[in-house]
Amino acid sequence: MDRREFLKLQAGAALLAAGAASGVLSPGKAFSQANPDIAVVEGAPGAATRASVELLGGMGRFVKKGDRVVIKPNMSFTEGPDSASTTHPEVVSALARMCLESGASSVLVLDNTLFDPESCMKKTGIRDACAEVSGGLVHALSDDAFFQEKKIENGHVLTDALVMKDVLRADKIIAAPVAKSHSGAGVSLSMKGMMGLVLERGIMHRKGLHESIVDLCTIIPAHLAVVDATRVLTSNGPRGPGKVIRPGKVIASADMVAADAYTVASFEWYGKMYKPRQVRHIRMAHEQGLGRMDVENLTVKSLRL
Repeated sequence: MDRREFLKLQAGAALLAAGAASGVLSPGKAFSQANPDIAVVEGAPGAATRASVELLGGMGRFVKKGDRVVIKPNMSFTEGPDSASTTHPEVVSALARMCLESGASSVLVLDNTLFDPESCMKKTGIRDACAEVSGGLVHALSDDAFFQEKKIENGHVLTDALVMKDVLRADKIIAAPVAKSHSGAGVSLSMKGMMGLVLERGIMHRKGLHESIVDLCTIIPAHLAVVDATRVLTSNGPRGPGKVIRPGKVIASADMVAADAYTVASFEWYGKMYKPRQVRHIRMAHEQGLGRMDVENLTVKSLRL
């Protein structure tokens, strides 16, 4: 899909919305037919982020007026965008801006960082980027007072977790991970990134990392996943330094499992191509019905800006 086709798609979506509002079309039916399972946009980080969400039907499909939204990027390290170990700040600020445009009552950018919170928020560039949208959005929380116990019904290895209170109160959660390798989980993408919303991650490693990731995603699934693949740390993750490639892409989906599966299938990791089923937590999530890893059967729309 080129830019002209993308503009036509936007115009068509507007007509469908108008038809639904007037009662000519069944509300939601035509839109569901137009929305792909996965959107892939190549371009500058902020513009590609906005375009990828537009291809999925627009942020209004996910965030409604009055919603409390949490955006979960990766800002765990005191590294800037070039390292590919943290989410590009323009991806995060674009998502925050779109949420507010869709009428969100609050938007919080949250992570439990692995290093000094102030240094992480500053050196990743995420706090400053979001301050341009609206002040006070970005928080790195590690104090016990900000977390609350949440039971995990039918958890395989994880029966409860201390989750950020703001996450439990949120109406919508948006995963905004950077695409990178991970020494323990193979990759760190949307599902793995949810670990940054709990207090004690060490327990998850001890009980079984892949199983714990899936258990956690049953209680805090992302309503929208936007994977920052503008730079990809393909080896020696999660911090690096390692091999960094620069596809310049953003991958978005309403299905976090599908977003992760597509990302895995799109790039070489540690010098090899892998199938989504070879990443254990992706395969387990698919088998448990949390999402789909069969990317060959999903509709994908691509755009180069």
